Parts: sequence; C-alpha cells; structure tokens
Amino acid sequence: QVQLSESGGGLVQAGGSLRLSCAASGSGFRFNAMNWHRQAPGKQRELVARITHGGYTNYADSVKDRFTISRDNTKNTVYLQMNSLKPEDTAVYYCNIDRVLTPTGGYRDYWGQGTQVTVSS
Repeated sequence: QVQLSESGGGLVQAGGSLRLSCAASGSGFRFNAMNWHRQAPGKQRELVARITHGGYTNYADSVKDRFTISRDNTKNTVYLQMNSLKPEDTAVYYCNIDRVLTPTGGYRDYWGQGTQVTVSS
C-alpha cells in the first residue's frame, strides 16, 4: 500500500553533513506525519524527527539545532539535513509513516529499509 525508499546515507567525518531523503509511493498517507528514526548497534530504535503535513516539526533533544527535517508534499518526499555530525549519530536511519488508514478501516505503520550513517571521529 505504501512504499518508502531512503537514500543519502554514508560515511562522514565528525563535524560534517549529510542529507537523507525518503520518497514515499502508494496511497493513503499524504496527510500523515512523516518521521525519521534511528537505531544504533545495541540500542533501541529512537525517534529523531517528525514533520506534519502542514510543516510542524519535533526533534529529539540530542539532534536539536543540528538536524532539520523538511518535506515536499508535491514529491511525497521527506528530508533530513544533518549538520555538525557526531560519532554518536552513527546508526541506521529509517523513514516511517505511522497510522496510515488501510482499506479495511484499520491502521498500519510503514517503514523504509534503512540507510546507514557512519560518523568517524
């Protein structure tokens, strides 16, 4: 029903920048919030940033003032601009759209396959 495809991960030195993209396709999600999560080795997955259809944003305290989430509703794409990267930002980053209404009337969460971000010290 919904497919998410992330890109933009890679290896960067501490203090550097990366921009992640996530393109969504399918139906039923266009007015949902879009989110970025991350999961570091041995740690639980955590919400990094969230943006509503109207552009309201929320960030984890650990990335405030360094990361910026944005979306282009005409392209069904969400972005995560990551600046001043730190080694502790190393993780697999996942795009997510939650509570998408299904044809049967329920709700379902959708996840991308993840993209690796590695920050070297």
